[in-house]
Amino acid sequence: MEVRIKFAKYDTMKFISHLDVMRYFQKAVRRSGLDVAYSEGFNPHQIMSFAAPLGVGQTSESEYFDIELKTVPSLQELVDRLNATMTDGMKILAAELLPPPVPQVKRETAMALVAASSYLVMRKDDYDTDLTKEDLEQKFVAFLSQSSIPFVKKSKKTEAEIDLAQFIFDYNAQGNTTEFSGEYENGVVFYLLLSAGSVNNVKPDTVMEAFYAHMGKKYNPYAYQFHRLETYADLSLRKVSQAEIARMVKEGKMPERNLVPLMEYHQR
Repeated sequence: MEVRIKFAKYDTMKFISHLDVMRYFQKAVRRSGLDVAYSEGFNPHQIMSFAAPLGVGQTSESEYFDIELKTVPSLQELVDRLNATMTDGMKILAAELLPPPVPQVKRETAMALVAASSYLVMRKDDYDTDLTKEDLEQKFVAFLSQSSIPFVKKSKKTEAEIDLAQFIFDYNAQGNTTEFSGEYENGVVFYLLLSAGSVNNVKPDTVMEAFYAHMGKKYNPYAYQFHRLETYADLSLRKVSQAEIARMVKEGKMPERNLVPLMEYHQR
């Protein structure tokens, strides 16, 4: 039986890498006494897969992983038992029992389902003090209102020019902080809903880098705190492979988006 688990990562735990988070949960599951399933072979490991990795230094209240259990207690007991093993900065928020697999049909993992993520972008105090809150908000909205935003996206091996505008699904300059996001006295809080996934993944710092280039200013990657609010699947892309999604994007034939939080995907 597979269970999808949603958790928050915040405070000092934001400095823990994705690989360390995976190791952390493997140990937490063992400490909780859950009847976890292991792979077969010479080096058995817990059958567990995570959705979109979170960048080091970022916080979130919408991290997900799927885990296979031999037996499942009530979902509330599962959440409580895991939370009893959590350290400060980690909290299990919810759990959902996934429908049983269909014979000869590959299971859609949380990672494969990711289509978008929403973020808060908060300016840290004592950075860019020459820009007032009102001026920064006006420039941010004007920048993202453009029909096209050319940007050179660089990776370790390649670089390619993309149109950021087609990967920014929603935005505003008046985001609302949460109990997990923290907040800063200057009050600058942007909201972004961005394309995500293995094919068309746009990070909030990429948008901010393009924004600062547009203003003719040097972007300081330490000036902003990023907080992931939610991670979404797209119901319009059910059973569509990542390769097919890449082809549709290239041809401009993507269907109208129907985004739902990962936790609600199998309820629709």
